[in-house]
Amino acid sequence: MKKTVYAVVLFFTAAFSLSAQKQLTAYVNPLLGTAPLTEIEDIGFTPPWRVWAGLVFPGTSVPNAMVQLSPITKFGSGAGYEYENSAIYGFAHTNKGHWNLCNIPVLPATGVLNPDDFGSAFSHQNESAHPGYYQVYLDRYHVNAELTSTLRTGFHRYTYRSGLHQELIVNLAKSNENVTDWKIDQAGDTAVKGFQNTRSEKVYFYAVVNHPIKAIQELKKLGSGLFVLGFGAAQGPLEFRIGLSYVSTDNAKQNLEQELAGKSFDQVKAEASQTWETLLSKIQVTGGTERQKELFYSCLYRSFLWPALRSDVNGEFLDEGKHVVKKNFRYYTLPSLWDDYRNKLVLLGMLSPDVTNDVIQSLVDRGEITGFIPTFFHGDHAAPFIAGSYLRGLRGFDAKTAYSLLLRNATVEGRSRPYLAEYIKNGYIATPFVENPKVETKSTAGVTKTLEYAYDDYAVALLAKEMNDQPNYDMLMKRTSNYKNMFDPSTGLMRGRTENGDWVANFNPQYPYYEYMYREANAWQSSFFAPHDTKGLIALYKSPDDFERQLDQLFSIPWNPSYIADNINSFIGQYCQGNQPDHSFPFLYYFVGKPEKSQAVLDTIMSRFYGMGEYGLALSGMDDAGEMSSWYVFSALGLYPYSPADESYIVSVPLFDQVKLKLGDKTLTIVKKNAGRKLTEITYDDKRVDGYFVAHHELIKGKKLVIVTR
Repeated sequence: MKKTVYAVVLFFTAAFSLSAQKQLTAYVNPLLGTAPLTEIEDIGFTPPWRVWAGLVFPGTSVPNAMVQLSPITKFGSGAGYEYENSAIYGFAHTNKGHWNLCNIPVLPATGVLNPDDFGSAFSHQNESAHPGYYQVYLDRYHVNAELTSTLRTGFHRYTYRSGLHQELIVNLAKSNENVTDWKIDQAGDTAVKGFQNTRSEKVYFYAVVNHPIKAIQELKKLGSGLFVLGFGAAQGPLEFRIGLSYVSTDNAKQNLEQELAGKSFDQVKAEASQTWETLLSKIQVTGGTERQKELFYSCLYRSFLWPALRSDVNGEFLDEGKHVVKKNFRYYTLPSLWDDYRNKLVLLGMLSPDVTNDVIQSLVDRGEITGFIPTFFHGDHAAPFIAGSYLRGLRGFDAKTAYSLLLRNATVEGRSRPYLAEYIKNGYIATPFVENPKVETKSTAGVTKTLEYAYDDYAVALLAKEMNDQPNYDMLMKRTSNYKNMFDPSTGLMRGRTENGDWVANFNPQYPYYEYMYREANAWQSSFFAPHDTKGLIALYKSPDDFERQLDQLFSIPWNPSYIADNINSFIGQYCQGNQPDHSFPFLYYFVGKPEKSQAVLDTIMSRFYGMGEYGLALSGMDDAGEMSSWYVFSALGLYPYSPADESYIVSVPLFDQVKLKLGDKTLTIVKKNAGRKLTEITYDDKRVDGYFVAHHELIKGKKLVIVTR
């Protein structure tokens, strides 16, 4: 009998302990990245404008969803929301953080409305944000606004002060893009449908409300695109449910009915929160400070908002040729490849392999229509994304077609690889000489393109090897050394060359450019990019010691505060954490046997450049669809995809004492042994690791990775 009582006590004690554990979603602050940087010592110069310090949205979304429902404080800003602003002008249903989207904004209101001024003041004291939920009190209209969402729908709940007439503004003329056309029609007593057409895409909607619509009025003049739905003095909160589609209003209605039918606001909110809890729980950390956990899980959350779903519940989507089709995969937006191939897409593949397979198949589908796998902004970085995903074991996409298209990207000049013929013929892309180039000078960005194409060639070569295509493997691998053609021994840096092979004159390695010689960087921020051949890069110097001294200068030469570029800020010496090009450079000391110097830089970045500023809510730069956040996640874990086209990760010292990382059906355990930050030994499955890299195919066996420090 005593044993039975003891067992019952143990059971309830354990149950209480589990229930008392803090939910991982409670660590997430979706407002991280919404505040500006204002201090010169954080920025590196005196900014003449608001510094890019996140450009993220605080509203509700579930992972990689079609709907991102978020407040708008300023149209035309990165994500529509800037923390320092004091008024909200609507709640838009799409978002990313790249000055686009923010479609179909709506705002609850009451009383006589001014069509030129209808935004409402709000206070951060009356605002809250959690994964899958956003709330704010609108002072002007005395409305408590609550938002939650599913994959393809948004659910609004507006609680008005008793006795007020309930109204809802639908502002179809506004988004973060150029709106060209719109339409809204009543579809019964409690429903509306329509679309908003912008320069890039047409978004259809179907919405239902829980009170009869008494009137739809277009404010101001005909054609203003500003509509008000009137509900009179209705009783109880106004609930507005909206489904989106990029195909039709019928599909939007179907999305709405399938995802929200019979569900209450609180039920949808709880399901959204649980969806995030399930995803976040794939990485469980022990040790570290509460602040480190908050930053870690906030960054992990931020890493899974993009790419966004574009296919409907019935499987239909609008393809690259503007045809409505239905295929055997979910269709997603183009990833922000130049930014997030470096780390975010690797993290996506680790934790959401099914989504990643469909994202890649979506790229392949576009390529089959246009002839080329699409790129994003610069470089041809679908190549390392797809190659690395394949080598890490993803097989849920048409790999042969993907390879064929990537090979075409690498051999036929097109939109994916401008200046490719010149690159193939000369081994580099020239920089036309400009007497006095400015930050904004337009040109080829020849140095950056050459370095990036060489790496992309390497990625395609890896796939060629997997596909047993030896001739193209040999051809591409020969081209992977083209980065060396940009190396100027007299400066120890990568430098632009003119068409006749001369070095670009009047060379200032500290001066940043948007696309003259370099893409959004200066020479220091570009010159160490050869993740496929870092040993070959070091061999360009007289000795490893010379290379180390050059690295020391990268992290020590002070930034010149008179050099101002609006997406290059937050420096350690010349190194820029506020933009992507040199994000792998802190790991370079490993290659000269000095991992402790790398760790010192990594720890400085993690402690200084995340959660910055007056409110502790700024990032060092634009999050770029999760790249900045994913950098923190990997560095805090002690694993980083130094060469994302390869399957291996470089090992550093984690922030946490222990990490449980779920990879497929196995769980990898990462243990930090001892309290120091100097890496002394790595073991995996009780076997000493030779060097500093561990392979993905080993990690997915779910053994123990021990990182010994002193």
